[in-house]
Amino acid sequence: MGSAKNTSSASSASRRDRIEEMRRAERSRERRGRIAVVAVSTVVVAALIGVGAWAVTKGDDSGSDTADSKAAAGSGKFSYDKAGVGTWSGKLTRNHVAKKVAYPMTPPVGGDHNQVWMNCNGDVYEKALANENAVHSLEHGAVWVTYTDKASAADVKALQTKVKATPYSLMSPVQDQKDPIMLSAWGHQRTVKSASDPAVATFFSTFVQGKQTPEPGAACTGGLAQ
Repeated sequence: MGSAKNTSSASSASRRDRIEEMRRAERSRERRGRIAVVAVSTVVVAALIGVGAWAVTKGDDSGSDTADSKAAAGSGKFSYDKAGVGTWSGKLTRNHVAKKVAYPMTPPVGGDHNQVWMNCNGDVYEKALANENAVHSLEHGAVWVTYTDKASAADVKALQTKVKATPYSLMSPVQDQKDPIMLSAWGHQRTVKSASDPAVATFFSTFVQGKQTPEPGAACTGGLAQ
């Protein structure tokens, strides 16, 4: 009889142990479930915050050209020295923007711009450039040669040769500029009469990676190319 009682007691203890083990397993599953719910909720909240931030940013991108112009270069004008080099008197901001900017000068000599620069390692472009990319090249210390269809074919060819031989320079047509041939650097600009004008060499030597450069030594390759 004692043996039967001992066997019964052992069996009961075993059942209790199994039940307790099952309870521990169930509590463990519940904890894992709660952790999973919290993790998913965190991801959802983060995603909603991201969508909200995107919506706010998207809304900000719908600003007017007038606001863009003020952000690009502020109020100002060109003041010309005896040699004919114009220096912009307004503050030139340097924010990266993903929209068009209404610059107050043509071609622009600085201001807010696209985060991607035009390649300016002696690059010659046959088509007009987006101002926002070209301005970024100026920020890196490049000289931008621009011309209209009133410039002679001989001058265009000679200027292309000059640009191709000069790192930190680029060239493209700009049909709405005021003169047939113009040279621009960050904050500076001038007109030249022809490719043989001595002012071309002077402008290049002064402003290619010149003192005006906001980011000297920044890349002129690895950007945008047509």
